[in-house]
Amino acid sequence: MAANPSIITRDTDKLAAKTGNLYESVAIISRRSRQIASKTKEELNNKLAEFASGIDNLEEVFENREQIEISKFYERQPKPTGIAIEEFMEDKLFWRSSEEEA
Repeated sequence: MAANPSIITRDTDKLAAKTGNLYESVAIISRRSRQIASKTKEELNNKLAEFASGIDNLEEVFENREQIEISKFYERQPKPTGIAIEEFMEDKLFWRSSEEEA
């Protein structure tokens, strides 16, 4: 049984070293991942809205290849979590600690 090549083992010590706390690092990555996913979903919905029609018929569902290609393009993109982890590890994210605000 072959391992999935998209599964990557992450060094938790490196993640924790950025903030001093693994859970805080994961929370930061999670928030950024949600931002990326939300932006991507909005882009996809805007592109697919061009194809929306008030009346759905069976022929349009099977013949709309452009809509299918747009959906496949977005499915092949890297996952938001992976992008967020890479941004975090490459110091491309800015965050404030709750202790700094106090």
